[in-house]
Amino acid sequence: LIPMLLRPHGTNEPSLPQYGMVFDAGSSHTSLFVYQWPAGKENDTGIVSQALACAVEGPGISYYREEPARAGESLRDCMQEALGLIPDHLHRGTPTFLGATAGMRLLSQQNSSQADQLFEEISKTLRQFPVDFRGAQLLTGNEEGSFGWITINYLLESLVKYSFAGRWMLPTAAELVGALDLGGASTQITFRPQRPGGDPGTQEDFRLYGDNYTVYTHSYLCYGRDQALKMLQAHLVQASRSRRVDHPCYPSGFQETLLLEGLYNSSCTRRPDRYNPRSEILLSGTGDPEACFSAVRTLFNFSSCGGREDCAFNGVYQPAVYGKFYAFSAFYYTFNFLNLTQGQSLSVTNATIWEFCKKRWDELETSYPDQKKRLPNYCPTAVYILTLLLDGYKFTDESWSTISFRKQAADADIGWSLGYMLNLTNMIPSEKPAWSRAQNRDVWIAAVSFLVLAVSLTVAALAVQYFCRPA
Repeated sequence: LIPMLLRPHGTNEPSLPQYGMVFDAGSSHTSLFVYQWPAGKENDTGIVSQALACAVEGPGISYYREEPARAGESLRDCMQEALGLIPDHLHRGTPTFLGATAGMRLLSQQNSSQADQLFEEISKTLRQFPVDFRGAQLLTGNEEGSFGWITINYLLESLVKYSFAGRWMLPTAAELVGALDLGGASTQITFRPQRPGGDPGTQEDFRLYGDNYTVYTHSYLCYGRDQALKMLQAHLVQASRSRRVDHPCYPSGFQETLLLEGLYNSSCTRRPDRYNPRSEILLSGTGDPEACFSAVRTLFNFSSCGGREDCAFNGVYQPAVYGKFYAFSAFYYTFNFLNLTQGQSLSVTNATIWEFCKKRWDELETSYPDQKKRLPNYCPTAVYILTLLLDGYKFTDESWSTISFRKQAADADIGWSLGYMLNLTNMIPSEKPAWSRAQNRDVWIAAVSFLVLAVSLTVAALAVQYFCRPA
């Protein structure tokens, strides 16, 4: 009787898993995510889980613009690892996608034929594997932001909630979590505003689980971490007009030599009318946080908003931030290094960054010997994040506490890839889940309650027999 009661109504044996794969081809690196869900349960909420995350060795696919075949070859090791996880008989039914983001958006602007060739070579390689490859696609900035928002709220089961009264309940806007994504070449902000409206170009509409959602979303190309740091270098070089340039965000005692060719190889940095690409520039750190904040602010055009409250920067419309937010990708990695992911106040966050930016290079090398490659950029990145969130997106002392710096939700990495797969495989229904699940849930709860009651009565009866037996 007990095993029968513990089995949810309407099920006999555990469902066999199904799988889906998504390559997240970012500007600086590519990752492969493998997702898993029970067969026949595609339309339930929160049912998909992450089975594997594989980091592709090497840089992002746009790096291979001159040798496009190498971009496809770079994906082979992760594909082999994924196929080793998925049972052989399920390989050919596994939907597989590749989505490219801001690095490829930049390349498409600069040289569309190179971008097309990269996609052709990648598709040629992935079609050699026994999977259901459904193509390589360039995501728009709004798609990248929107799919990240769907991922977070799907994993947190915020899009639809189950009531023990036996019905599905839709969440309020305040229960939904906004998405703050900082990649290498772009940054995205997506949330459900308190009052929709404004610029239709920053609006995306969805129908999920029987409810209509209108979210604000905007992607700032060139304002990802790597491109922002490059824009900062270009600003300092042009302001100095010298081959030796003081960098206030680099630690005192640190020096870096770079070629102008590497500084101006992106459309994000404005080239001088005349310059020698082979000229070398020496960047010398001064460890001056006040000057660092001032220099970083020059990357944003705040005057273009003309004093409007519904404007972020560069003249872009943005309603007031509303609700809770998850900040992930480079937001998380930078603040995790600085031990600022435990809900610290804005004042503590600001003081921590300020003190870190004053440390000398020899002190940092001794304290973090395994981080030498990334170490010089933690200060400028942290200052950039604060400037973007506070001056750009208009978070305040009060709303700062609504931001959680996270890498994962429900044991899955946060990013656009899961939302992208759910959308392309139609795994989130436009209408509410079937009423039968609510009925089954009621039966399940009643069965468990009956079992608890039966065990309690049995224990009580045994106690009465023991204590009331004749002497």
